[in-house]
Amino acid sequence: MSEAIIDIPLDPAMTATNPVEPFLRMDRMPHIWCPACGIGTTVNCFARALESSKLNLDKVAIVSGIGCTGRVAGYANLDSFHTTHGRAIPFATGLKLSNPELQVVVYSGDGDLFAIGGNHFIHAARRNMDIKVICVNNLTYAMTGGQTGPATPAEVISATSPYGVFEPSFNLVQLAEAAGASYVARWTTYHVKQLARSMEEVLHKKGFCFIEVLSPCPTLYQRRNKMGDGLDAMKFYKQVSKVRNGAPTGECTLTKAGEIVVGKLWIATARITWSCSITR
Repeated sequence: MSEAIIDIPLDPAMTATNPVEPFLRMDRMPHIWCPACGIGTTVNCFARALESSKLNLDKVAIVSGIGCTGRVAGYANLDSFHTTHGRAIPFATGLKLSNPELQVVVYSGDGDLFAIGGNHFIHAARRNMDIKVICVNNLTYAMTGGQTGPATPAEVISATSPYGVFEPSFNLVQLAEAAGASYVARWTTYHVKQLARSMEEVLHKKGFCFIEVLSPCPTLYQRRNKMGDGLDAMKFYKQVSKVRNGAPTGECTLTKAGEIVVGKLWIATARITWSCSITR
């Protein structure tokens, strides 16, 4: 009995695609990030948050500064602004005040937001500007060679601290709460479901919202500190992370190898935004 070969033409409309593709500029792929870098994971979470939020994407703008995470704005299929070093927040503030209907998201790294941009961060939080800040914290200046940054924990080896960091680091979630943020959360790139939910929540919350995302830099941070590759980083996050929703942010200081407190740490219910206060 002979076998018949049936040629079934494929319908291009039925071709399988990743559900996050509509939220990305696919013509710019592949991206520039290193293998096992966690920034792409956070972008996937952000795309899924946009999808589930049902927001009008014509009313969403993303602003990034300089650094590895600063490249996110160039890959998001939104009105995107890649600004100067440390100035993402003041740029986003002007964008929001000039067009209050916009949902403005700042997406940048720990060095950009808390070193050269630190002054802008605390005053935007103090004023409760209605912007959302997502900080991908890889604990180092990754794009420029792995130098010590404002969030680098003590005893970590870096390009500028070959014998170990001796300075105290910023506790970013404590700083955000103390400065006046309306929403403060911390997750790692292991906690993808929780991170996507937090991102969706801030897209629907008024006021200055801050999410810290701990992310591996296997090329520099993990390699120099003999912490393995990207998979080892995920195992480390799983092992040492402890979900403590509502935990005092003062108890959330990061160390080189100690416990990582994650969760929704602070949500204000009665703070008025700057835009509302000026019109009262």
